[in-house]
Formats: sequence, structure tokens, C-alpha cells
Amino acid sequence: MVDVLAAEISRFVRAVGPEPDETLVEMDRFAEEHGFPHVGPEVGAFLRFVARLSDAERIFEFGSGYGYSAYWFADALPDDGGEIVLTEVDEDELEQAREYMAAGGYDALAQYELGDAVETAERYDGPFDVVLIDIQKHQYKDAFEAIRSKVPVGGVIVADNAISASVIEFEKLLDMVEAAQADDDAARRVIEAESNEHTRGIADYLERVSADPAFETVVTPLGEGIAVSYRVE
Repeated sequence: MVDVLAAEISRFVRAVGPEPDETLVEMDRFAEEHGFPHVGPEVGAFLRFVARLSDAERIFEFGSGYGYSAYWFADALPDDGGEIVLTEVDEDELEQAREYMAAGGYDALAQYELGDAVETAERYDGPFDVVLIDIQKHQYKDAFEAIRSKVPVGGVIVADNAISASVIEFEKLLDMVEAAQADDDAARRVIEAESNEHTRGIADYLERVSADPAFETVVTPLGEGIAVSYRVE
């Protein structure tokens, strides 16, 4: 019943949201045919909306895959002077991202970086108005540390996969977050030992970003959950 409701909510959000263009439709088809994980049109539309609200001029992505989220973002950037940095460890996927971005007329806005996203972020100077974190979950916290000082007041960091798809792991994630809020380190360690690496990585990230006074964080259940952190100071 929960899965059915989630699917219906996704359909509803997708129906109300903006219509994907032909290239995005092709990218969605590719993801479905090849089982390629991507944020999907409901989250993609939200990402573009965040970029518009932030008047984003520069965007950094930790983990771009074949360019799906970058394509959504790019439409919100100014044609003159906008920039989005795509990072990916798979050379074939990064080349595919380049082809899709070019098909949409966004290639001139993009910087393509092959290799570790966290190391790449450390090489770049800020500011970045919007950041997307969508890499291996155990790297989320490291990604935040690498980029936080490069996000100005009014900037936004979005982390994908903030809610575990497994009901059991979601309950563990919730327990870890609540234990951290209660400063119950012993309980958190017990739950952490029983959780998978994905859940531990997300819990560590949420604990870190929620405790940072410079950011205000909310989690919304779009897609597999996204944590949105707005820089307030």
C-alpha cells in the first residue's frame, strides 16, 4: 500500500510539473531501458526550480552520471556567463552527458570533470549557488565538507537519496537521526552497527548538515528523498 501511494504521488507531481523536452524524454527512456538510476522528472523539475529561485549562475554536481540532473539544471542558468560543473568517475557516462548537453544546446555552459567528485570540488574555487550531491553515500559528508565554504548565503545544497528505499533501513535511519538529536551516542552506535553502508552514510550526512548553524535543512519525500540545505549565514 505504501509503495502504491508513493507511485501515485510521483505520478501526481509529474503531471503538475513542467513537461520534459524531447531530449529529457529520450534520457528517461534510456534510464528505463537500461535500468540506469536517475532522479526522474519530478526531482529534476524541483532541482531546476531551486536553481531558478536561487538565481543560480554556477552549479556544482557531485556525481552527474549521464547528465540527467545537469540537463534540468542548465535550463535555469543564464546563457551568458552561467556554468555547471559535471563530475563523473565513468568516462563513457561523462561522454554521454556531453552528448545530451550538446543536444539541448547547453554544452557551452558545462565543465566536464572525469574523476573523484570530492577531489574535483577541492580544486574549484567558489562561489557555487546550487550544489547537488548524488555520489556514493559514504562520501556525502566528505562532499559537504569540500563544498560548504564555497556556497554563499542564499545558496543551496541538495542531497539525493536522503530516504532509504527499504522500510527496515528507513526505520534505522530515522532511529539514528533521532538518537543523534538526543545526543545518545550509545544508541546510535548500536543502530549504526546493524545498518548498511548506504544508511550510515545518509545518517552521517544528515547529522552533520543539520548541526551546522550556517545551514537550514529540510527533507522532502520526492523521488527517493532529497535533503535541501539553505545557507542562512
